[in-house]
Amino acid sequence: MAKAKLKSIAVLTGGGDCPGLNAVIRAVTKTAITRYGMKVWGIQDGYLGLIEGRINPLTYEDTSNILTAGGTILGTSNTSNPFKFLVESNGKMKLKDVSDQCVANLKERGIEALVCIGGDGTMASAAAFAKKGLPVIGVPKTIDNDLVGTDVTFGFDTAVTIATEAIDRIHTTAGSHHRVMIVEVMGRYAGWIALYAGAAGGADVILLPEIPYRSEAICEYVLGRSQRGKRFSIVVVSEGASEEDGEVVVRKRIANSPDPIRLGGIANKLAEDINEETGLDCRAVVLGHVQRGGTPTPHDRTLATMLGHSAIELLASGVKNRLVVWKDGGLSSVPLARVAGKVKKVPKNHPLITAAKAIGTSFGI
Repeated sequence: MAKAKLKSIAVLTGGGDCPGLNAVIRAVTKTAITRYGMKVWGIQDGYLGLIEGRINPLTYEDTSNILTAGGTILGTSNTSNPFKFLVESNGKMKLKDVSDQCVANLKERGIEALVCIGGDGTMASAAAFAKKGLPVIGVPKTIDNDLVGTDVTFGFDTAVTIATEAIDRIHTTAGSHHRVMIVEVMGRYAGWIALYAGAAGGADVILLPEIPYRSEAICEYVLGRSQRGKRFSIVVVSEGASEEDGEVVVRKRIANSPDPIRLGGIANKLAEDINEETGLDCRAVVLGHVQRGGTPTPHDRTLATMLGHSAIELLASGVKNRLVVWKDGGLSSVPLARVAGKVKKVPKNHPLITAAKAIGTSFGI
C-alpha cells in the first residue's frame, strides 16, 4: 500500500444532480482506501450537510455496485452557499458566512482535506475554502459542459444522448402531423447541449445563448422549408437562448438563493411567435430534468472514474487547491481560483457550428 501525507478525507457532491456522480464517489473512496489506507467520509447533501455537520464514514462496501446508478448516494443541494447562508436572526432572515463552522465540523472528525464534485458554483465555494487553508481538490461535474479549464465534464455525454434520443422520437411525430416542433434543452447560459444534441439529431434550427437569434430569420427559414415541400421542421433551443436585443425567458426567481434565476419557457415563446408569423402548426417540448437522470453512458462512467481516481492521486502527492480536468486528450489539473464562478461558452467559430451551417442548419441569424 502506498503512503500518503493525508489520513482522512471527505467528499461531497454539490449543485444539481448529474449522471456519473456515483462513479466519482466510487473511484474517490476505493482509491483512497485500497491504495492509501485513508479514512473516507461522505458529506450528505453537499454544502448543506457540511454546514449542519451531517458527515458519516464512507466504506468500500458503501460504494460497491453504484457505478451504473444515476444521481448521488450522498445527496446534493444547489441552494446552500457556506459563505452566504440564509439564517434567522432576531426574527429576520439574513445571509451569514458560516464557513468557519464548516471547517470546525471537519476538524472535529479529523478530516484533513475535501474533494468537491460540482460545477462553477460548487467550485467557487471550494476555492473560498482553499483560501481559508483547507486542502481541496475539485472534480468537474455538470451536464451543461460549461466549466472553464476542462474540455469536457462528466454528465454532458449522457445529457446529449438523452436529448438526441428525444429529438429522434420527435422527428416521427413532427413528420406525421407536419408540424414545427421546438425542443427546449438545458444548458443555462451555454449552448453545448443544444449544439451537440441538435447536430446529432438533425435539427433544422439550433438556437444557442452565444448567438442571439432573429425571430423573422427563423420564421423565414421554416416557412421556406414548408413551401419547398418539407412538411415539418425541428428547432432545438437552449434554455438560455434569447432574441437579438431581447432577454432570456425566466421561468421563476427564487429569493435568497445563490442562483435565484431559473430559466425555462423559451420553447413556448418560440412556438407562439412562429405560429403567429407563419401560420404553421407548432408544438413545444421541454425536456427538463429528464436530461439529468438515469444511467450514465459508458463515456461518463469511465471519465468520472478517471477524474475521481486522479483527485485522490493529487491529494496523496501533496497537491491541493486544484480542479482535476480532461484537457487535450489527457488528465491534468488547473487552479481552483481560475475556474471559480466562470462559464465556458461555445465559441462562435466552433467546428460543429461551421459543419452544421455548411449542411444547411440555421442558427436563427
